[in-house]
Amino acid sequence: MARPMSGKAVGNDAERVRAAGAALDEVRSGMKLGLGSGRTAHHFVRLLGARVRDGLSIVGVPTSETTAQLAKAEGIPLATLDDHPALDLTVDGADEIDRAFRLIKGGGGALLREKIVASASARMVVIVDAGKLVDTLGAFPLPIEVTPFGLGATRLAIETAAGRLGLTGELVLRIRDDQPFLTDGGHHILDASFGRIPDPEALSTALSAIPGVMEHGLFLNMASVAIVGREDDVERLTR
Repeated sequence: MARPMSGKAVGNDAERVRAAGAALDEVRSGMKLGLGSGRTAHHFVRLLGARVRDGLSIVGVPTSETTAQLAKAEGIPLATLDDHPALDLTVDGADEIDRAFRLIKGGGGALLREKIVASASARMVVIVDAGKLVDTLGAFPLPIEVTPFGLGATRLAIETAAGRLGLTGELVLRIRDDQPFLTDGGHHILDASFGRIPDPEALSTALSAIPGVMEHGLFLNMASVAIVGREDDVERLTR
């Protein structure tokens, strides 16, 4: 079974812009920055571009081809993790974040590269609108990036592993333009509607053990700061 591409416009764009603007306070001249993907991260890239044009000296490592194109248009100098394998900071959005700083990411389809870049960074700052801050992860379907080869077997293995943890729900192949969506790495995405995920750590371990799973959208023990855009201000949370 398939469904349309995930990533519909949910949330308050003014809150997203507010959070992105506040994240600029985390940036210092000379930094090597991971540049995230998605609506909120792209607000940050645009605001960062204005600072670069005003003289800020940084180098950006983009997490997706879309972010790379935007950053180039903004005049931000870009590099790769081959050029700079250790980054100072990554600024990225999230589809959900709980009070323990556990994230669901991948609504835009860049989760594998996002996780690689975040893991290479000394710090990760997450920027979100207020609606993304949740008590328990799982209302947003969990993206799971999988290799196209053996898709049916991988789907069954995911269902079995989730079932052992008491999780049920539909696994839906993500579709764009009537074709299976392809990530920048050439993989498919299964969106898992498990609902409430009481033990993200156990699910992360179980999914990572499945050979056909390239990566999943649970980002655990990675974010150190969350900047939450609200109606009239921002909230800065630290772990």
